[in-house]
Amino acid sequence: MTTTITITAFESSPDRGRGLARDMRVRWALEETGQPYDVRLVSFEAMKKPAHLALQPFGQIPTYEEGDLALFESGAIVLRIAERRPGLLPADADARSRAIAWMFAALSTVEPPIVEREMATYVERGKDWFEARRPILEERIRTRLDQLSRRLGDAPWLDGDFSAGDLLMVTVLRRLESSGLLDATPNLPAYIARGVARPAYKRAFAAQLAVFEAARKA
Repeated sequence: MTTTITITAFESSPDRGRGLARDMRVRWALEETGQPYDVRLVSFEAMKKPAHLALQPFGQIPTYEEGDLALFESGAIVLRIAERRPGLLPADADARSRAIAWMFAALSTVEPPIVEREMATYVERGKDWFEARRPILEERIRTRLDQLSRRLGDAPWLDGDFSAGDLLMVTVLRRLESSGLLDATPNLPAYIARGVARPAYKRAFAAQLAVFEAARKA
């Protein structure tokens, strides 16, 4: 008997249905591997309550429950999904290790300066130092984008076929789509476009957008 997978997502996402919340990564991975799942929506208030904190000690989303297993952190969840079903990790051991390395690179190397810029924009805008600090933050991002762009080159994906590394990298880069920071590296917007054109991405995006639309109409 197959155990039902349940993930959590925002009851009312702050990204207004743009697919930038981290549950999108998990939804996409589940769609790519053809695994059915349920979604439990949580409010910001519920995320700080003991029941949710028992699953996610930092009071965030997403979480993942499968039988007696409970996981948090989107990267760890995507890795679990990718390891259980074919579609996101190569069969060859070395290629598999490289794909996992790209998963770590997306979340540990490329995403942090992007998130730091976002947080500074939300929290520090209007402060005396913000305009002086913003170019520093953006230069850090440009450095990572240049490095990633050179490595990707003309290839469709980061290392051979599409993998969980690409899945995570595309979701990270999407956070920059309205920033103008991708303009100098045109192969990266093309890379994002290939990712979001995948049928599994479209299904995942539609599912999370439906949650936002329902909350908006309520």
